[in-house]
Amino acid sequence: MSTATAKSTDTVAPAAAPDAVEALLAAVREGRTGEVPVLLTALGPAERRSCLPALKELRRTSRGDWSKEANRRMGALLVAGAGCHPGPAGAATWIGARDFTGRSWARHPALADVVEAQPVEWQTEVVARLAAKRGSGWSWDLYPLIERVVRRTGCTVPASDDFVTEWLRSAAGADRGPRGTATTLLERLRTDTFTPVMLPRLFELDDVSWPLDNTYTTRSGDNWPAAIAGLAESGHFGREELIDLCLARLVRGGKTADQRSFLAVLTAFAPTPQEYAARVRDLLVLLDGPSALAGHAQQVLTGLDEAGLIEAEAVVEASAVVLFRSEKKLVRAQLSWLEQAAKRTPERSGPAVLAAAGAFGHPDSALQERALNLVARRLKAAGEAVLPELRLAAEALNPAHHARAGELFGAPVGGAAEDDDTAWAELLPPVPVPAPLGEPLAGPVEVAEELAVLLAGGRPDVAVFERVLDGLVRHAHRDRAALARALEPVLRVNQWRDVGRWRDCGPGDVLYLAVVVAGKADPHRPGSVFRNKGRNPLRGTHNTEYGNALAARIGEAAERVTAAAPPYLLATPTDTTGAIAATVLVERLAGYEAAGVTPGPADLSAALLRTAPTADPSVRAAADRLTSAAGRWVAVWLRDGGLPVQVSERVLFAPGAGYERKRRYWDRWWEELRRIVVTQRGSAGPAGPARERLAAEFRVLLEGTTPSVARVRRADEWLREPTVHWAAMLPHHREELAARWLDRFADCADRDRRGTAGMLVVLAEAGGPAGLALHLALGYGLGARHPEDRAAAVDALLVLAARGDLDGALLGRELGELVTLGTVKPVRLAQALTAAADTGAHATVWSVLAAALPSLLAGEAPRGAADLLALAADTARRSAARGPIPEVTATAARPGTSRLVKESRTLRDLLATP
Repeated sequence: MSTATAKSTDTVAPAAAPDAVEALLAAVREGRTGEVPVLLTALGPAERRSCLPALKELRRTSRGDWSKEANRRMGALLVAGAGCHPGPAGAATWIGARDFTGRSWARHPALADVVEAQPVEWQTEVVARLAAKRGSGWSWDLYPLIERVVRRTGCTVPASDDFVTEWLRSAAGADRGPRGTATTLLERLRTDTFTPVMLPRLFELDDVSWPLDNTYTTRSGDNWPAAIAGLAESGHFGREELIDLCLARLVRGGKTADQRSFLAVLTAFAPTPQEYAARVRDLLVLLDGPSALAGHAQQVLTGLDEAGLIEAEAVVEASAVVLFRSEKKLVRAQLSWLEQAAKRTPERSGPAVLAAAGAFGHPDSALQERALNLVARRLKAAGEAVLPELRLAAEALNPAHHARAGELFGAPVGGAAEDDDTAWAELLPPVPVPAPLGEPLAGPVEVAEELAVLLAGGRPDVAVFERVLDGLVRHAHRDRAALARALEPVLRVNQWRDVGRWRDCGPGDVLYLAVVVAGKADPHRPGSVFRNKGRNPLRGTHNTEYGNALAARIGEAAERVTAAAPPYLLATPTDTTGAIAATVLVERLAGYEAAGVTPGPADLSAALLRTAPTADPSVRAAADRLTSAAGRWVAVWLRDGGLPVQVSERVLFAPGAGYERKRRYWDRWWEELRRIVVTQRGSAGPAGPARERLAAEFRVLLEGTTPSVARVRRADEWLREPTVHWAAMLPHHREELAARWLDRFADCADRDRRGTAGMLVVLAEAGGPAGLALHLALGYGLGARHPEDRAAAVDALLVLAARGDLDGALLGRELGELVTLGTVKPVRLAQALTAAADTGAHATVWSVLAAALPSLLAGEAPRGAADLLALAADTARRSAARGPIPEVTATAARPGTSRLVKESRTLRDLLATP
């Protein structure tokens, strides 16, 4: 608002009665948003400013309150604050504050009424500031207000990313008119005054694939690609300009979904060969993009070459990019392009064969052979001048092709050491050693700092959480008042809002213990949400069993720090896997006995599950000297072997195998599952009575399981992702954890689950037997849909092999069955095992494939089996494997020259070598 305008308003505004101010504040407190604009008209500028302190205090006290009453109050607060701020800067800051986002009150007509009651200069500055703010999520609630003011006042159209993104979404959903006369997207864009500003900015945005891909009706021009092309055809935008913008966006790169969407825009223009020829450099860059984009660029460039519109060097340059890609379809197409170019113009045979030699280093042996065949066909036309370079390139070929390459190029390929099977040594990563947890936190300030780090991070690791939990208990025992003072700044920023009904208890809920230490919550209050959530599993309907165990530890610690706080926790691990050294647990219990402290049931149970039995006579003797009931229990635990072993048994899961529970999903996807799962039962042992003494929340962690798919009884059990904190509860029982999480790992292979396979590395580094369940989980991970999950499974495979815990024959047999069932795709498995072999673990990979091949070749070989056979031949050669495999021999004896038969013959001959 200008100074003149403000003075004029001050002069003419009548003095407001105190009752008018109180009426406004009362309406805000009661959430009567629709009455606020009328009540504001009764107040002058001074009275409005006088309301701001009360409004700010109401906003502060309502922060974090998501009740219905608070939600209505926040809407009234938003409108009242916007009207009471005299300056546009303050009003924009108030309207765009984070406290009001997510509640959709910015879309209320009352806010627009208040803003439009101000002078035009004030309105335009407010919307300019709001448009420059970052939106929150996909639905930006400020957009309707800004759009309304801009269209009404005719001010400059904002061009911020958020505003353009919301225009992109809203333009498609604008009023289409009465039924039968609905306008298309193209017709609306032609008449929209925002289009000249917004459309060029559209090509600079990220995360726009969803609106760009939508088709609103089947009529022409009613989707974004067709509408943009239609604007060029009608002359609203220059065609050349839009094509250049689209290509520039594709060259810049971005998310694959966005690239596909802008590719659809480009194809909607249907550029002519001449238009593409003028942009060859852009097309060459696109060859290094996502698969769909590279395929389109390759197809266009091939057509341009056939029409003689590009230079011959462009073909060689394109080959240097494409022949190193992993997509076999693109590589095959590129080799075909090279051969066709050489056939059309024989003098291009030399550059063509040299370019094709780039595929000699491709990881796929079949593509190497295809490239070698191309070179053989065009070698005569290319002349002898290319032989030196071809001999050098042939060194990258798989040893299986060395003999033929030597015949073609007139010189041996590969040194004697490379052809000698014994020259290859097995390379495995060093055995991982768990890192120690470190010394306890030294003082209250350090506890507060570590708590702030834990709460600020996305996924705190085991060390941070356990040190904070122990530090809160330890320093509450020493000086609770000093600890409460140190925690105060952290608690001002992080407010405790209960675990919540829909969320599992996690490491961040240690904040509850901090709040109790500071005296801001009473853990003994009946009906406490945290107690109901954690201490009573029947009440926590959406908590996992691991969340219940964690809540039991935190809740018990909160109850004890308000009474006689223990000097420290027994269950704090000694290393980052969650394990506790037996000697440390005995020392801690001796300290408890000396101080006259009785361990909490949850703390002691958690500690026992983290402690492995020991044969060290000195530790056992020290445990036998303990006199308390807890000490005697620990002595028995260490002497008799802890928990009994859980035995995994193999079960084939298929429709009708016992899982008939109705699920509230749109499709009955589980009816198509074909999986190998496990059932577990605990063997009877001397530790049976000791196990029954565990707290209920911890005893359930190791109960025997029925077949894993049939065991699932709640939809959220499929959705919860295992964490390192779950694994740290049972650091010596990875087989049991793998059995319980097996469905999640299987989802990575036959469903669309993502990220769970990362826990395979954690299990590989944990303690305890590695049995059927863990090897099955590893098999599902190696066949996972997403590359990052397969990479994690490869890491786990190598760790298990380095530790001597991998049973290659067991893993291979299960993988063969999973491939036969269709659960694991051979192509994905081949990619994962190839990655493992590339690290030097040839013997390890061969041990797996040797056991998998009999199942794969027993009947009709699945698609992709040839890739596994090629990898088997390579790893067998490098690991000096010998001895026939009957199924391989039978496949090799089949007639024909299919790749499956050819690879089988190669492997058969290799295994038969003396």
